Amino acid sequence: MELTEKMIEGKTKAKCRNEVPFPEFLKNIKDKMRLVYHQRTDVNLMALKRGMPPFVLREIMSCHPLSVGIPAEYGGRGVLMHENLALLEAASYESLALSLTFGINSALFLQPVAKYARHEIKSPVFNRFLNEQNMGGLMITEPGFGSDALNMQTSFVETDETYHIRGTKHWAGLTGWADYWLLTARERSISGDLKRDIDFFVCDVASPGQHIVVEEFYENLGLYQIPYGRNSLDVQVPKIHRLEPHTTGVKMMLDLLHRSRMQFPGMGMGFIKRMLDEAVAHCKSRFVGGKSLFSYDQVQQRLSRLQASFTVCSAMCANSSAKAGIENDLSSIGVEANSVKSVVTDLMQEAAQSLTQLVGAQAYKLNHIGGRGIVDSRPFQIFEGSNDMLYSQISENLVRMMKKVKETNLYQFLKGYELTEKSAHSLKELVNFNLDFQLPQRKLVELGQVIGRIVSMEMVINLGEKGFRSDLIHNGLVHLKQDIATLLRNFGIDNKTLVVDEYSEDSSWLQFAMD
Repeated sequence: MELTEKMIEGKTKAKCRNEVPFPEFLKNIKDKMRLVYHQRTDVNLMALKRGMPPFVLREIMSCHPLSVGIPAEYGGRGVLMHENLALLEAASYESLALSLTFGINSALFLQPVAKYARHEIKSPVFNRFLNEQNMGGLMITEPGFGSDALNMQTSFVETDETYHIRGTKHWAGLTGWADYWLLTARERSISGDLKRDIDFFVCDVASPGQHIVVEEFYENLGLYQIPYGRNSLDVQVPKIHRLEPHTTGVKMMLDLLHRSRMQFPGMGMGFIKRMLDEAVAHCKSRFVGGKSLFSYDQVQQRLSRLQASFTVCSAMCANSSAKAGIENDLSSIGVEANSVKSVVTDLMQEAAQSLTQLVGAQAYKLNHIGGRGIVDSRPFQIFEGSNDMLYSQISENLVRMMKKVKETNLYQFLKGYELTEKSAHSLKELVNFNLDFQLPQRKLVELGQVIGRIVSMEMVINLGEKGFRSDLIHNGLVHLKQDIATLLRNFGIDNKTLVVDEYSEDSSWLQFAMD
Protein backbone atom coordinates (compact mmCIF):
# COMPACT_ATOMS: atom_id res chain seq x y z
CA MET A 1 0.00 0.00 0.00
CA GLU A 2 1.37 3.41 -0.95
CA LEU A 3 1.97 5.99 1.78
CA THR A 4 -0.75 8.23 0.38
CA GLU A 5 -3.24 5.36 0.55
CA LYS A 6 -2.29 4.71 4.17
CA MET A 7 -2.87 8.36 4.97
CA ILE A 8 -6.30 8.28 3.30
CA GLU A 9 -7.22 5.11 5.20
CA GLY A 10 -6.02 6.71 8.44
CA LYS A 11 -8.08 9.82 7.82
CA THR A 12 -11.18 7.70 7.20
CA LYS A 13 -10.74 5.90 10.52
CA ALA A 14 -10.05 9.18 12.31
CA LYS A 15 -13.16 10.72 10.80
CA CYS A 16 -15.20 7.97 12.43
CA ARG A 17 -13.48 8.64 15.76
CA ASN A 18 -14.16 12.36 15.82
CA GLU A 19 -17.87 11.69 15.40
CA VAL A 20 -17.98 9.98 18.81
CA PRO A 21 -19.84 12.28 21.27
CA PHE A 22 -17.40 13.83 23.70
CA PRO A 23 -18.98 12.36 26.89
CA GLU A 24 -18.57 8.88 25.39
CA PHE A 25 -15.04 9.69 24.22
CA LEU A 26 -14.06 10.90 27.70
CA LYS A 27 -15.71 7.93 29.43
CA ASN A 28 -13.70 5.51 27.29
CA ILE A 29 -10.48 7.21 28.35
CA LYS A 30 -11.48 7.21 32.03
CA ASP A 31 -12.32 3.50 31.80
CA LYS A 32 -8.89 2.81 30.33
CA MET A 33 -7.19 4.79 33.09
CA ARG A 34 -9.09 2.83 35.74
CA LEU A 35 -8.04 -0.38 34.02
CA VAL A 36 -4.32 0.37 33.85
CA TYR A 37 -3.99 2.26 37.14
CA HIS A 38 -6.24 0.22 39.43
CA GLN A 39 -6.78 -3.23 37.91
CA ARG A 40 -3.69 -4.18 35.94
CA THR A 41 -1.31 -2.42 38.31
CA ASP A 42 -1.19 -0.21 41.41
CA VAL A 43 -0.73 3.43 40.45
CA ASN A 44 0.92 4.15 43.80
CA LEU A 45 3.58 1.51 43.24
CA MET A 46 3.99 2.49 39.59
CA ALA A 47 4.70 6.05 40.67
CA LEU A 48 7.82 4.91 42.54
CA LYS A 49 9.55 3.90 39.31
CA ARG A 50 10.88 6.10 36.53
CA GLY A 51 9.20 5.92 33.19
CA MET A 52 5.81 4.54 32.31
CA PRO A 53 5.12 0.85 31.65
CA PRO A 54 4.59 0.41 27.88
CA PHE A 55 1.17 -1.17 28.33
CA VAL A 56 -0.08 1.93 30.19
CA LEU A 57 0.57 4.29 27.31
CA ARG A 58 -0.47 1.68 24.77
CA GLU A 59 -3.85 1.10 26.41
CA ILE A 60 -4.59 4.78 27.04
CA MET A 61 -3.36 5.96 23.65
CA SER A 62 -5.57 3.35 21.97
CA CYS A 63 -8.45 5.72 22.84
CA HIS A 64 -6.73 8.47 20.82
CA PRO A 65 -6.77 11.10 23.58
CA LEU A 66 -4.53 13.43 21.59
CA SER A 67 -7.17 13.74 18.87
CA VAL A 68 -8.53 16.63 20.97
CA GLY A 69 -5.52 18.69 19.82
CA ILE A 70 -5.96 17.98 16.10
CA PRO A 71 -8.21 19.95 13.70
CA ALA A 72 -11.30 18.19 12.39
CA GLU A 73 -10.17 18.51 8.77
CA TYR A 74 -7.21 16.28 9.62
CA GLY A 75 -9.30 13.68 11.43
CA GLY A 76 -9.11 15.12 14.94
CA ARG A 77 -11.83 16.35 17.27
CA GLY A 78 -11.36 20.00 16.30
CA VAL A 79 -9.02 21.54 18.92
CA LEU A 80 -11.96 22.55 21.10
CA MET A 81 -10.58 24.09 24.27
CA HIS A 82 -13.18 22.65 26.64
CA GLU A 83 -12.34 19.16 25.37
CA ASN A 84 -8.61 19.72 25.91
CA LEU A 85 -9.23 20.95 29.45
CA ALA A 86 -11.62 18.10 30.27
CA LEU A 87 -9.04 15.56 29.07
CA LEU A 88 -6.37 17.14 31.27
CA GLU A 89 -8.75 17.10 34.24
CA ALA A 90 -9.63 13.43 33.78
CA ALA A 91 -5.97 12.46 33.54
CA SER A 92 -4.75 14.55 36.47
CA TYR A 93 -7.30 12.97 38.80
CA GLU A 94 -5.42 9.69 38.31
CA SER A 95 -1.90 10.87 37.45
CA LEU A 96 -0.46 14.36 37.27
CA ALA A 97 2.37 13.00 35.12
CA LEU A 98 -0.07 11.55 32.58
CA SER A 99 -1.97 14.84 32.46
CA LEU A 100 1.25 16.76 31.89
CA THR A 101 2.15 14.31 29.12
CA PHE A 102 -1.14 15.13 27.41
CA GLY A 103 -0.59 18.85 28.04
CA ILE A 104 2.88 18.83 26.52
CA ASN A 105 1.63 17.02 23.43
CA SER A 106 -1.44 19.17 22.90
CA ALA A 107 -0.62 22.67 24.16
CA LEU A 108 3.08 22.71 23.29
CA PHE A 109 3.08 20.78 20.02
CA LEU A 110 -0.22 19.93 18.35
CA GLN A 111 -1.93 23.28 18.88
CA PRO A 112 1.03 25.36 17.61
CA VAL A 113 1.38 23.06 14.60
CA ALA A 114 -2.36 23.33 13.92
CA LYS A 115 -2.16 27.12 14.02
CA TYR A 116 1.20 27.94 12.46
CA ALA A 117 2.51 25.00 10.39
CA ARG A 118 2.16 24.66 6.64
CA HIS A 119 -0.48 22.30 5.28
CA GLU A 120 2.17 20.08 3.68
CA ILE A 121 3.45 18.92 7.06
CA LYS A 122 0.22 19.05 9.05
CA SER A 123 -1.29 16.08 7.25
CA PRO A 124 1.55 13.56 7.80
CA VAL A 125 2.21 14.75 11.35
CA PHE A 126 -1.41 14.54 12.47
CA ASN A 127 -1.83 11.21 10.69
CA ARG A 128 1.01 9.69 12.71
CA PHE A 129 -0.45 11.03 15.97
CA LEU A 130 -3.85 9.54 15.17
CA ASN A 131 -2.76 6.21 13.75
CA GLU A 132 0.73 5.46 15.09
CA GLN A 133 0.43 6.88 18.63
CA ASN A 134 3.24 9.37 18.04
CA MET A 135 4.05 12.10 20.58
CA GLY A 136 5.57 15.57 20.38
CA GLY A 137 7.12 18.17 22.66
CA LEU A 138 8.71 21.61 22.76
CA MET A 139 12.34 22.61 23.33
CA ILE A 140 12.95 26.18 24.49
CA THR A 141 15.01 26.08 27.69
CA GLU A 142 18.80 25.99 27.51
CA PRO A 143 21.36 25.28 30.26
CA GLY A 144 22.45 28.93 30.37
CA PHE A 145 19.12 30.47 29.42
CA GLY A 146 16.03 29.31 31.29
CA SER A 147 13.43 32.05 31.64
CA ASP A 148 15.67 34.31 29.55
CA ALA A 149 14.40 32.70 26.36
CA LEU A 150 14.94 35.79 24.20
CA ASN A 151 18.69 35.33 24.60
CA MET A 152 18.76 31.64 23.69
CA GLN A 153 21.95 30.59 21.90
CA THR A 154 20.57 27.77 19.76
CA SER A 155 20.98 29.03 16.21
CA PHE A 156 20.10 28.14 12.65
CA VAL A 157 21.45 28.95 9.22
CA GLU A 158 19.64 28.52 5.93
CA THR A 159 21.02 26.13 3.33
CA ASP A 160 19.71 25.35 -0.13
CA GLU A 161 17.09 22.87 1.07
CA THR A 162 17.12 22.92 4.87
CA TYR A 163 17.61 24.90 8.04
CA HIS A 164 20.66 23.71 9.96
CA ILE A 165 19.98 24.00 13.70
CA ARG A 166 22.67 23.71 16.37
CA GLY A 167 22.52 24.13 20.12
CA THR A 168 21.74 22.52 23.46
CA LYS A 169 18.31 22.23 25.07
CA HIS A 170 17.31 20.79 28.42
CA TRP A 171 14.35 20.19 30.72
CA ALA A 172 12.12 19.35 27.77
CA GLY A 173 9.38 17.01 28.96
CA LEU A 174 9.33 13.67 27.07
CA THR A 175 13.09 13.81 26.38
CA GLY A 176 14.01 10.69 24.43
CA TRP A 177 10.35 9.71 24.03
CA ALA A 178 8.86 12.23 21.63
CA ASP A 179 8.75 11.42 17.93
CA TYR A 180 8.45 15.10 17.03
CA TRP A 181 9.86 18.27 18.56
CA LEU A 182 9.19 21.93 18.12
CA LEU A 183 12.68 23.43 18.21
CA THR A 184 13.27 27.12 18.94
CA ALA A 185 16.29 28.91 17.56
CA ARG A 186 17.59 32.32 16.45
CA GLU A 187 18.95 32.95 12.99
CA ARG A 188 22.71 33.41 12.73
CA SER A 189 23.63 36.18 10.32
CA ILE A 190 26.52 36.11 7.86
CA SER A 191 28.58 38.11 10.36
CA GLY A 192 27.95 35.45 13.01
CA ASP A 193 25.60 37.49 15.19
CA LEU A 194 22.28 36.10 16.37
CA LYS A 195 19.15 37.96 15.29
CA ARG A 196 16.64 38.97 17.96
CA ASP A 197 13.56 37.16 16.65
CA ILE A 198 12.83 33.51 17.43
CA ASP A 199 11.78 30.83 14.99
CA PHE A 200 10.09 27.46 15.51
CA PHE A 201 10.81 24.29 13.53
CA VAL A 202 9.16 20.88 13.43
CA CYS A 203 11.80 18.16 13.86
CA ASP A 204 10.97 14.55 13.02
CA VAL A 205 13.57 12.58 14.97
CA ALA A 206 13.02 9.45 12.85
CA SER A 207 13.98 11.21 9.61
CA PRO A 208 17.53 11.39 8.23
CA GLY A 209 19.52 14.33 9.55
CA GLN A 210 16.96 15.10 12.29
CA HIS A 211 18.08 12.78 15.08
CA ILE A 212 18.46 14.50 18.46
CA VAL A 213 21.15 13.18 20.79
CA VAL A 214 20.19 12.84 24.46
CA GLU A 215 23.41 13.57 26.35
CA GLU A 216 21.97 12.99 29.82
CA PHE A 217 18.73 11.91 31.45
CA TYR A 218 17.99 13.86 34.63
CA GLU A 219 17.05 12.25 37.93
CA ASN A 220 14.13 14.64 38.35
CA LEU A 221 12.44 15.01 41.72
CA GLY A 222 8.82 14.01 41.20
CA LEU A 223 6.92 13.37 37.98
CA TYR A 224 8.93 10.15 37.68
CA GLN A 225 6.89 8.95 34.69
CA ILE A 226 8.12 11.81 32.48
CA PRO A 227 11.74 11.77 31.22
CA TYR A 228 13.75 15.00 31.25
CA GLY A 229 17.33 15.58 30.16
CA ARG A 230 19.92 17.50 28.17
CA ASN A 231 19.74 17.33 24.37
CA SER A 232 22.36 18.14 21.76
CA LEU A 233 20.96 19.60 18.53
CA ASP A 234 22.77 19.32 15.21
CA VAL A 235 19.92 18.73 12.80
CA GLN A 236 18.85 19.73 9.33
CA VAL A 237 15.10 20.15 8.92
CA PRO A 238 13.30 20.76 5.60
CA LYS A 239 12.32 24.34 4.89
CA ILE A 240 8.62 23.51 4.96
CA HIS A 241 9.06 22.54 8.64
CA ARG A 242 9.47 26.15 9.72
CA LEU A 243 6.38 27.54 11.45
CA GLU A 244 4.90 30.65 9.89
CA PRO A 245 4.21 33.42 12.43
CA HIS A 246 1.35 35.80 11.74
CA THR A 247 3.56 38.74 12.72
CA THR A 248 6.83 38.02 14.56
CA GLY A 249 8.34 34.91 16.08
CA VAL A 250 8.37 36.47 19.54
CA LYS A 251 4.62 37.13 19.35
CA MET A 252 4.09 33.58 18.13
CA MET A 253 6.00 32.30 21.17
CA LEU A 254 3.92 34.50 23.49
CA ASP A 255 0.71 33.26 21.87
CA LEU A 256 1.87 29.67 22.35
CA LEU A 257 3.04 30.10 25.96
CA HIS A 258 0.01 32.13 27.05
CA ARG A 259 -2.32 29.51 25.57
CA SER A 260 -0.42 26.79 27.40
CA ARG A 261 -0.62 28.72 30.69
CA MET A 262 -4.36 29.15 30.20
CA GLN A 263 -4.62 25.35 30.08
CA PHE A 264 -2.87 24.77 33.42
CA PRO A 265 -6.28 24.80 35.18
CA GLY A 266 -7.13 21.61 33.29
CA MET A 267 -4.19 19.86 34.94
CA GLY A 268 -4.96 21.56 38.24
CA MET A 269 -8.66 20.66 38.16
CA GLY A 270 -8.41 16.89 38.45
CA PHE A 271 -5.44 17.09 40.81
CA ILE A 272 -7.14 19.47 43.27
CA LYS A 273 -10.38 17.47 43.11
CA ARG A 274 -8.41 14.31 43.94
CA MET A 275 -6.70 16.02 46.88
CA LEU A 276 -10.12 17.23 48.10
CA ASP A 277 -11.80 13.84 47.72
CA GLU A 278 -8.94 12.04 49.46
CA ALA A 279 -8.93 14.59 52.30
CA VAL A 280 -12.68 14.44 52.89
CA ALA A 281 -12.72 10.64 52.81
CA HIS A 282 -9.82 10.43 55.29
CA CYS A 283 -11.26 12.99 57.69
CA LYS A 284 -14.64 11.28 57.77
CA SER A 285 -13.13 7.88 58.53
CA ARG A 286 -10.36 8.93 60.94
CA PHE A 287 -11.39 9.35 64.61
CA VAL A 288 -9.37 11.35 67.14
CA GLY A 289 -10.51 11.98 70.71
CA GLY A 290 -13.71 10.02 70.15
CA LYS A 291 -14.89 12.02 67.15
CA SER A 292 -14.05 12.16 63.47
CA LEU A 293 -11.49 14.59 62.16
CA PHE A 294 -14.26 15.94 59.93
CA SER A 295 -15.93 17.56 62.96
CA TYR A 296 -12.91 19.62 64.07
CA ASP A 297 -13.02 23.32 63.24
CA GLN A 298 -9.42 23.58 62.00
CA VAL A 299 -9.97 20.54 59.79
CA GLN A 300 -13.10 22.18 58.37
CA GLN A 301 -11.03 25.29 57.64
CA ARG A 302 -8.49 23.25 55.69
CA LEU A 303 -11.15 21.32 53.83
CA SER A 304 -13.07 24.49 52.95
CA ARG A 305 -9.86 26.02 51.56
CA LEU A 306 -9.32 22.91 49.46
CA GLN A 307 -12.88 23.17 48.24
CA ALA A 308 -12.41 26.87 47.49
CA SER A 309 -9.42 25.93 45.33
CA PHE A 310 -11.69 23.49 43.48
CA THR A 311 -14.12 26.34 42.80
CA VAL A 312 -11.42 28.79 41.69
CA CYS A 313 -9.94 26.21 39.35
CA SER A 314 -13.39 25.45 37.95
CA ALA A 315 -13.84 29.15 37.19
CA MET A 316 -10.47 29.25 35.44
CA CYS A 317 -11.40 26.24 33.29
CA ALA A 318 -14.65 27.90 32.24
CA ASN A 319 -12.78 31.12 31.46
CA SER A 320 -10.10 29.38 29.40
CA SER A 321 -12.72 27.39 27.49
CA ALA A 322 -14.18 30.68 26.28
CA LYS A 323 -10.94 32.52 25.52
CA ALA A 324 -8.01 30.21 24.81
CA GLY A 325 -8.95 28.63 21.47
CA ILE A 326 -6.32 28.59 18.72
CA GLU A 327 -8.50 30.94 16.68
CA ASN A 328 -7.62 33.71 19.15
CA ASP A 329 -4.36 35.63 19.38
CA LEU A 330 -3.24 35.39 23.01
CA SER A 331 0.11 37.15 22.63
CA SER A 332 -1.10 40.25 24.48
CA ILE A 333 -2.96 38.66 27.43
CA GLY A 334 0.05 38.43 29.74
CA VAL A 335 -1.76 39.60 32.89
CA GLU A 336 -4.56 37.06 32.51
CA ALA A 337 -2.41 34.10 31.42
CA ASN A 338 0.23 34.75 34.06
CA SER A 339 -2.44 35.14 36.76
CA VAL A 340 -4.07 31.85 35.80
CA LYS A 341 -0.83 29.87 35.68
CA SER A 342 0.72 31.25 38.86
CA VAL A 343 -2.41 31.19 41.05
CA VAL A 344 -3.59 27.73 40.04
CA THR A 345 -0.14 26.19 40.54
CA ASP A 346 0.07 27.81 43.98
CA LEU A 347 -3.31 26.25 44.75
CA MET A 348 -2.13 22.84 43.52
CA GLN A 349 0.87 22.88 45.84
CA GLU A 350 -1.23 24.10 48.77
CA ALA A 351 -3.78 21.33 48.12
CA ALA A 352 -1.11 18.63 48.29
CA GLN A 353 0.36 20.17 51.45
CA SER A 354 -3.08 20.27 53.08
CA LEU A 355 -3.88 16.65 52.27
CA THR A 356 -0.51 15.57 53.66
CA GLN A 357 -1.08 17.60 56.83
CA LEU A 358 -4.54 16.12 57.35
CA VAL A 359 -3.50 12.53 56.72
CA GLY A 360 -0.31 12.77 58.77
CA ALA A 361 2.54 10.27 58.70
CA GLN A 362 0.93 7.90 56.21
CA ALA A 363 0.93 10.64 53.58
CA TYR A 364 4.66 11.15 54.00
CA LYS A 365 5.37 8.26 51.66
CA LEU A 366 6.10 8.23 47.96
CA ASN A 367 3.41 5.61 47.48
CA HIS A 368 0.77 7.90 49.00
CA ILE A 369 -0.83 10.43 46.71
CA GLY A 370 -0.47 13.20 49.30
CA GLY A 371 3.30 13.15 49.72
CA ARG A 372 3.78 12.32 46.05
CA GLY A 373 1.46 15.18 45.15
CA ILE A 374 3.77 17.63 46.94
CA VAL A 375 6.78 16.77 44.77
CA ASP A 376 4.74 16.23 41.59
CA SER A 377 2.95 19.59 41.80
CA ARG A 378 5.97 21.63 42.93
CA PRO A 379 7.62 22.01 39.50
CA PHE A 380 4.38 23.46 38.12
CA GLN A 381 5.26 26.62 40.07
CA ILE A 382 8.58 26.77 38.20
CA PHE A 383 8.31 25.57 34.61
CA GLU A 384 6.82 27.71 31.83
CA GLY A 385 7.79 30.72 33.89
CA SER A 386 8.68 30.76 37.58
CA ASN A 387 5.75 32.11 39.59
CA ASP A 388 7.92 34.81 41.16
CA MET A 389 8.79 36.03 37.68
CA LEU A 390 5.18 35.86 36.47
CA TYR A 391 3.87 37.76 39.50
CA SER A 392 6.48 40.44 38.87
CA GLN A 393 5.43 40.66 35.21
CA ILE A 394 1.77 41.03 36.23
CA SER A 395 2.68 44.07 38.35
CA GLU A 396 4.90 45.56 35.68
CA ASN A 397 2.04 45.33 33.18
CA LEU A 398 -0.37 46.81 35.72
CA VAL A 399 1.90 49.77 36.44
CA ARG A 400 2.39 50.34 32.72
CA MET A 401 -1.38 50.40 32.12
CA MET A 402 -2.00 52.71 35.08
CA LYS A 403 0.66 55.14 33.85
CA LYS A 404 -0.88 55.11 30.40
CA VAL A 405 -4.28 56.22 31.71
CA LYS A 406 -2.67 58.50 34.33
CA GLU A 407 -4.34 56.75 37.28
CA THR A 408 -2.53 56.22 40.58
CA ASN A 409 -5.42 54.89 42.71
CA LEU A 410 -5.51 51.10 42.52
CA TYR A 411 -9.25 50.79 43.15
CA GLN A 412 -10.13 53.40 40.55
CA PHE A 413 -8.09 51.52 37.97
CA LEU A 414 -9.27 48.02 38.88
CA LYS A 415 -12.98 48.91 38.77
CA GLY A 416 -12.56 49.97 35.15
CA TYR A 417 -10.24 47.13 34.11
CA GLU A 418 -12.00 44.33 32.24
CA LEU A 419 -10.31 41.55 34.23
CA THR A 420 -11.25 43.02 37.64
CA GLU A 421 -14.25 45.35 37.21
CA LYS A 422 -16.66 43.13 39.20
CA SER A 423 -14.29 41.86 41.87
CA ALA A 424 -12.90 45.33 42.59
CA HIS A 425 -16.19 46.55 44.07
CA SER A 426 -16.19 43.96 46.85
CA LEU A 427 -12.56 44.81 47.65
CA LYS A 428 -12.83 48.61 47.76
CA GLU A 429 -11.87 48.87 51.42
CA LEU A 430 -8.69 46.86 50.69
CA VAL A 431 -7.47 48.32 47.40
CA ASN A 432 -8.54 51.97 47.69
CA PHE A 433 -5.03 53.46 47.92
CA ASN A 434 -2.53 55.22 45.69
CA LEU A 435 0.12 52.98 44.25
CA ASP A 436 3.79 53.95 44.26
CA PHE A 437 5.01 53.15 40.76
CA GLN A 438 8.65 52.92 41.89
CA LEU A 439 8.35 49.49 43.45
CA PRO A 440 11.32 47.24 44.23
CA GLN A 441 11.19 43.79 42.67
CA ARG A 442 10.08 42.09 45.89
CA LYS A 443 7.07 44.40 46.07
CA LEU A 444 6.25 43.78 42.42
CA VAL A 445 6.05 40.08 43.25
CA GLU A 446 3.82 40.71 46.28
CA LEU A 447 1.53 43.01 44.32
CA GLY A 448 1.37 40.46 41.50
CA GLN A 449 0.16 37.85 43.98
CA VAL A 450 -2.64 40.22 44.96
CA ILE A 451 -3.64 41.07 41.38
CA GLY A 452 -3.54 37.41 40.35
CA ARG A 453 -6.10 36.58 43.02
CA ILE A 454 -8.30 39.57 42.18
CA VAL A 455 -8.33 38.39 38.56
CA SER A 456 -9.20 34.89 39.83
CA MET A 457 -12.00 36.37 41.93
CA GLU A 458 -13.48 37.93 38.77
CA MET A 459 -13.54 34.50 37.12
CA VAL A 460 -15.34 33.01 40.14
CA ILE A 461 -17.96 35.77 40.02
CA ASN A 462 -18.45 35.13 36.30
CA LEU A 463 -18.88 31.41 36.92
CA GLY A 464 -21.45 32.12 39.62
CA GLU A 465 -23.43 34.28 37.21
CA LYS A 466 -23.61 31.30 34.84
CA GLY A 467 -25.36 29.21 37.50
CA PHE A 468 -22.51 27.36 39.23
CA ARG A 469 -23.46 26.17 42.71
CA SER A 470 -23.91 29.32 44.84
CA ASP A 471 -22.59 27.99 48.16
CA LEU A 472 -19.34 26.94 46.50
CA ILE A 473 -19.07 30.35 44.84
CA HIS A 474 -19.62 32.11 48.17
CA ASN A 475 -16.97 30.06 49.96
CA GLY A 476 -14.50 30.52 47.13
CA LEU A 477 -14.91 34.29 47.19
CA VAL A 478 -14.52 34.42 50.99
CA HIS A 479 -11.24 32.53 50.89
CA LEU A 480 -9.93 34.63 48.00
CA LYS A 481 -10.80 37.83 49.86
CA GLN A 482 -9.02 36.56 52.95
CA ASP A 483 -5.93 35.75 50.88
CA ILE A 484 -5.99 39.17 49.25
CA ALA A 485 -6.28 40.90 52.62
CA THR A 486 -3.35 38.92 54.02
CA LEU A 487 -1.18 39.59 50.98
CA LEU A 488 -1.99 43.31 51.07
CA ARG A 489 -0.96 43.51 54.74
CA ASN A 490 2.38 41.99 53.79
CA PHE A 491 2.62 44.36 50.83
CA GLY A 492 2.18 47.32 53.20
CA ILE A 493 5.12 46.33 55.41
CA ASP A 494 8.31 48.16 54.50
CA ASN A 495 10.85 45.36 54.26
CA LYS A 496 14.16 46.25 52.64
CA THR A 497 16.25 43.60 54.39
CA LEU A 498 19.27 42.29 52.50
CA VAL A 499 21.28 39.14 53.04
CA VAL A 500 24.25 39.66 55.37
CA ASP A 501 27.36 38.63 53.47
CA GLU A 502 30.14 36.81 55.34
CA TYR A 503 27.71 36.31 58.23
CA SER A 504 29.70 33.72 60.21
CA GLU A 505 31.53 36.18 62.48
CA ASP A 506 29.82 36.75 65.88
CA SER A 507 26.86 34.59 64.86
CA SER A 508 27.41 31.32 66.72
CA TRP A 509 24.68 30.77 69.31
CA LEU A 510 26.92 28.34 71.18
CA GLN A 511 29.45 31.10 71.93
CA PHE A 512 26.78 33.06 73.79
CA ALA A 513 25.26 30.04 75.51
CA MET A 514 28.63 29.29 77.16
CA ASP A 515 29.26 32.81 78.54
